[in-house]
Amino acid sequence: MKKITLFMLTALLSLSAAAQSVALKSEGRDEAYVKTILGRSQKNISALNLTGDKAQNVCNIVANRYFELNDIYTERDNSIKFAKDSLKGDCKKKAIEQANALCESKLYRSHFAFPAALSIYLTDDEVTAVKDAMTFNVVKVTYDATLDMIPSLTDEEKTQILVWLKEAREFAMDAESSKKKHEWFGKYKGRINNYLSKRGYDLVKEREAWYKRIEERKAKK
Repeated sequence: MKKITLFMLTALLSLSAAAQSVALKSEGRDEAYVKTILGRSQKNISALNLTGDKAQNVCNIVANRYFELNDIYTERDNSIKFAKDSLKGDCKKKAIEQANALCESKLYRSHFAFPAALSIYLTDDEVTAVKDAMTFNVVKVTYDATLDMIPSLTDEEKTQILVWLKEAREFAMDAESSKKKHEWFGKYKGRINNYLSKRGYDLVKEREAWYKRIEERKAKK
């Protein structure tokens, strides 16, 4: 029993020490780029109203994730460029495929470490808020708009739509650019539209009626 208690105490002390300070992994990076990433990271956590060391640590975790993603994609792009410039035929094709596969592998392996690091300092809801901020709040915007467009959605349909939007957010978080992030949501919006069509909704009519309601709301203001 004493061994277990001692082990638990050691683990807690280690976790506490690790939580005290998160270093910004900015070594060797362009100063202007680091400044841009820090600004973006601060914006992504601003709604949490964090202060002191907690705010700095969370900001650094977010910034480090941006750095990590940039490194992963830069390595992929450099490998593909080398293959295109130096190789031919099947060798070039295989090298490009390997570069993309390695990229996907690194993204997968690192994906869950990011929210885990945030969870040392934030609640589950706060971690979700950071995810939403990093993906332009598309989950909420799209979900709210869909429910407003089709008021007759069942609870089952609402749940399925939200599940898919959250799944899209996980992919979008690892995307290399804002365009790629929106592309992930675009794919899932297409899936949602197909799902609703199969459930008997006429999306053209639903959208037309929705636009009409929006104009009527504006007119009443």
